[in-house]
Amino acid sequence: MSLVGAAKSLLLLGRCAPSVKQNASKIIVKKLELDQNLLMYFPKNEVYYAHDPENQCKTGDVVLIQELSEKLTTHITHQVLKVVYPLGDVTDPITNKKVAALGNGSVTYRGDLEEIDNLYGLTEKRFNYDNAPKRGWQEDKKDFSHKKSYIKYHESGEEQPYSVPR
Repeated sequence: MSLVGAAKSLLLLGRCAPSVKQNASKIIVKKLELDQNLLMYFPKNEVYYAHDPENQCKTGDVVLIQELSEKLTTHITHQVLKVVYPLGDVTDPITNKKVAALGNGSVTYRGDLEEIDNLYGLTEKRFNYDNAPKRGWQEDKKDFSHKKSYIKYHESGEEQPYSVPR
């Protein structure tokens, strides 16, 4: 396989963002860019529009995208292969454990929280992952990610619940 063929089959992992385009999802891929003066890598976000006719990815999902053999439009250059992690349901790929929280560079697993609860007792404030409803149960109440959105060009004073800032 030539270098050009290998570059075409590249897979990218990114986070889905609100998109205004029909049958497409806006994917933000974080890449590291080398600063030649400091010889340090800094994060840089690149935006791709991926063909998603089934609307399988929602805002916040981590998805796997692949470049199309030929562009659909000038902006849509990739296609969504699959949703790797829905929003809030991340699995550690090395240990295959469900992640509860990320903070200060450390990872907290759901199983570890259950062990702590067994040792010290269950608290009232603790979130119960087993009894929690699946994502999408608050559609049209607090979750409007399935609605058709539009770009918010100005502040008119009236409420614009489905607008996406520029």
